Amino acid sequence: MSYDKQPSIRFAEGAGKAIRSWADIAGHVRDSAKEIVCVESYPGVNLAEVEAGLAGVFDASLIIRTADLMLDQSSLDDLLRSFLTDDRVFGYMAPFQMADLFDADAVHAARNRIEDARKTGTPVLVIGTGAALLADVSYLVYADMPRWEIQKRMRAGLPNLTANNPNEDFLVKYKRAYFIEWRIADRWKMKHFDRIDVFLDTTLPDNPRAVDGVTMRKALAHSVTRPFRVVPFFDPGVWGGQWMKKHFDLPDGPPNYAWGFDCVPEENSLLIDFGDIRMEVPSINVVLRHPEPLLGPKVYSRFGPEFPIRFDFLDTVEGGNLSLQVHPLTGYARDKFGIAYTQDESYYILEADDSACVYLGFQDGITKSDFFTALETAQSGGAPLDVDKFVNRWPANKHDHFSIPAGTIHCSGSGTVVLEISATPYIFTFKLWDWGRLGLDGRPRPVHVDHGRAVLREERNTAWAKRELIDRVDVLSDQDGIREERTGLHELEFIETRRHWFTETVIHHTEGSVHVLNLVEGDDIIVESPDGHFEPFTAGYAETFIVPAAIGTYTVRPVNPDRRHATVRASVRI
Repeated sequence: MSYDKQPSIRFAEGAGKAIRSWADIAGHVRDSAKEIVCVESYPGVNLAEVEAGLAGVFDASLIIRTADLMLDQSSLDDLLRSFLTDDRVFGYMAPFQMADLFDADAVHAARNRIEDARKTGTPVLVIGTGAALLADVSYLVYADMPRWEIQKRMRAGLPNLTANNPNEDFLVKYKRAYFIEWRIADRWKMKHFDRIDVFLDTTLPDNPRAVDGVTMRKALAHSVTRPFRVVPFFDPGVWGGQWMKKHFDLPDGPPNYAWGFDCVPEENSLLIDFGDIRMEVPSINVVLRHPEPLLGPKVYSRFGPEFPIRFDFLDTVEGGNLSLQVHPLTGYARDKFGIAYTQDESYYILEADDSACVYLGFQDGITKSDFFTALETAQSGGAPLDVDKFVNRWPANKHDHFSIPAGTIHCSGSGTVVLEISATPYIFTFKLWDWGRLGLDGRPRPVHVDHGRAVLREERNTAWAKRELIDRVDVLSDQDGIREERTGLHELEFIETRRHWFTETVIHHTEGSVHVLNLVEGDDIIVESPDGHFEPFTAGYAETFIVPAAIGTYTVRPVNPDRRHATVRASVRI
């Protein structure tokens, strides 16, 4: 089985309930709606397309666009400034609610116009992010959008919700969305989720899909009763390689593919098949809507409605070294950025060339002072940093596993495909040295030397890394064609990983935590419920899949029992 780039969930109960094309969607709204229709939208939706698609329903009617009611740019900038900061990458998590972005007088006047239209029987369309602020909703349409699609649109010139900035640096746009806009929109969406009459998918331009609210809510509930995959996405980078492009059959065009995001539910999408109509929805909806059965009660209690485990690929085969980097300690991340936990991680080596390596931990005898003196000299145009003088370079072979708790200097070298298993706050990387490169946009890539100086742990040296971080494997059992090993992560990290080698059926128990698995060796596996609670699920080599905590017991068996297979499974220590 080849790597599936479009995995989907079949929801049999929804067959025949979804619709496609603007003509059919507009007709459905016309037949179902009352005098007021609100089209709520996630930031990034092309509202001009939506409004044009519904034009036949609302010709000569009152149309109120929420973009016209927001605070003026100066007021928005004043409101958001302390959370955006002057940094190109990092801001601070904002606590705002949707109403905070709007001019109260303008909203009041719009409500009066709606009330006047109601009295005369004039149909009203309120459209845009925050539409439900304006009226007692008679009929609510929600136009959703996955974050990865939003990022692609930002790169193509989409401005932020709260700024007229089509040509601004993408990293600055992303920061504004990540720290402010997406948080507000997620809170607002969940507040109204049970009221939504129609869910609208406009991810594919001019190819809309829609389904009624009851059916979509049932489909999302169904998703946490079975294993599932989210839709992976891929991105080039200055150090990117060629392995994923070849083995995952990725499109030509980019010079390489550096990242493959195979399980980042905050940004991935979820494909749901309602009969012959497929809808793409943000996979974060499952996390926000059904956190307890998905994550498990204890994990949900600890993290709230956030998916705490991330799986992604870093491809440097025929590429270069990643930037030398470090992740913030938990207290620092909380104080500086307003996040509750940090990006502890690990590198599982999925593929490796003969010369592959991982940089990890200071050399014995190195001090932070010596390192940062040399680093600042290099950053100022002096001699390039002699990385091997300061940082250990360890050979990397297929199936090696390197733990990287926050505060540890590290990066992957060239010649590897890394399955990165980490906690989810994924933008909190302090680049220290980038080998003198420019980004694909021709600009210097951002480095954060001062942040790195504050969190880098000098005592994590050669001896400590060798003892604590490198390929620590504890054999837990080995019998009847099944070998179970504990491969990490470090005791400072909240994620635990188990590797199973098998030619026979393996029995797994979620034990109260969501499981994330990847097939790191072998062809195809079948995931099944011993009691038949879900349809058998098939995964291929390198595919990541999620097993909701509520499933409890499940089994994994190889399609070809004559070949030894292996999975890596991550869960939260509880």
